[in-house]
Amino acid sequence: MSGRAHAFGAVSALLLVTACGGTERQSDGDRPDDPGTVTGTFDPTTIASPGDGSNSVRVEDTVATDLEAPWGLAFLPDGSALVTERDRATISLVDGGSTREVGRIVETSPTSEGGLLGLAVSPEFETDATIFVYVTTTDDNRVLSMTYDGSTLGAPTPILTGIPNGEIHDGGRLAFGPDGCLYVSTGETGDGDLAQDDDSLGGKILRITMTGEPAPGNPDESSPIWTKGHRNVQGLAFDDADRLWASEFGSDVWDELNRIEPGNNYGWPAAEGDSNLEGFVDPLVQWSPDQASPSSVAFADGSLWVASLRGERLWQVPVRSDGTLGQPEPHFVGAYGRLRTVVAAPDGTLWLTTSNRDGRGTPGPEDDRILEVVID
Repeated sequence: MSGRAHAFGAVSALLLVTACGGTERQSDGDRPDDPGTVTGTFDPTTIASPGDGSNSVRVEDTVATDLEAPWGLAFLPDGSALVTERDRATISLVDGGSTREVGRIVETSPTSEGGLLGLAVSPEFETDATIFVYVTTTDDNRVLSMTYDGSTLGAPTPILTGIPNGEIHDGGRLAFGPDGCLYVSTGETGDGDLAQDDDSLGGKILRITMTGEPAPGNPDESSPIWTKGHRNVQGLAFDDADRLWASEFGSDVWDELNRIEPGNNYGWPAAEGDSNLEGFVDPLVQWSPDQASPSSVAFADGSLWVASLRGERLWQVPVRSDGTLGQPEPHFVGAYGRLRTVVAAPDGTLWLTTSNRDGRGTPGPEDDRILEVVID
């Protein structure tokens, strides 16, 4: 790793961050002294060695069929789930083997990669009944909040607007952190300069409150920007030590798995993959795009799980207790086509969506599907 410069303010990684939900974020004293000592450039063709945290996995069931480019997926407290469909602009409830549409986001303006994308459920859902979505409109990408009463959606309220939109690289993943804040991944829409522009929300990971304000403790307290220098992050996940990980599409050379820390600059467009350039943070894992094109990441059973579109596989990356990573292992190579979203289910399984009807895949008779994956 080269210099870990924080490009928009001197941000100390040891500061406690005031949480959006009123509790303190875990101290960085629990993190390894220098996670950058892991070079993180793994050979994607090498199978993980026994004992390095790899598991056998299997598809146990198909929990939903006949979807069209499912994108966002999140569980409700009762164990049912909500799923978005990118181009149809619908939100559906998946429960007990049935799927039922509960609403449509009418302001959605689907593009090649834009549309109705990420979805997150409020950590206080049992009291506020609120969900959040990331949507492409004719003017921008934005985050909306709305209530869900178990039957239908309430009227959406924009809480964050002005995220650049485009035919490509729209980002779109939403994830609540253990601090109660909402993390939002954005893309640079094909304009790499936006990723380094502190006046643009494009090519960033954002951290906001549930009302859309910059979260307390951000590097710049007046800005929602948490990190910058991203091309197109579509995966966000926290591990069991509250570390944030992001999967990111590269261009033609390297896709990335990054550990996200506030104020860091991840290098795009000057850096792609392990660049060793001063001032930028290198990835801990990199793959060639034909092996990955990673659209989502989840944490379960001691590993990060990365769903891959072009690579048509589910990557497992073991996470050691000190935050270093084991050797990645591929699962389901070519078996289900393009894989968009992976989410850890409350029962310990993974839910995994296909994306064969997104205009770039070869749909099977039941596509698109949500698969239930058991980790043995």
